[in-house]
Amino acid sequence: MADNIYDEIEIEDMTYDSTLQIYHYPCPCGDRFEINIDDLRDGEEIAVCPSCSLQIRVIFEVDALPKEENAAIEAGGQVQQVSVAA
Repeated sequence: MADNIYDEIEIEDMTYDSTLQIYHYPCPCGDRFEINIDDLRDGEEIAVCPSCSLQIRVIFEVDALPKEENAAIEAGGQVQQVSVAA
């Protein structure tokens, strides 16, 4: 599996989607590497591209991730807004 590590990327260089609770980073194939924040909290450090076999190692500190309760509140609020609007 280590053969497919394309690069090591600092988490600060990735984009965080608070709705989906994933970090993503552009992949050379045109898609993007993705990793869920819960996986990061569990110590996972490999983000995968769903379109090709490449992977990146994410460099991060678990303590620096968004707090779990804040992420849940934000996601819950957004989901409720969408449900009410629908």
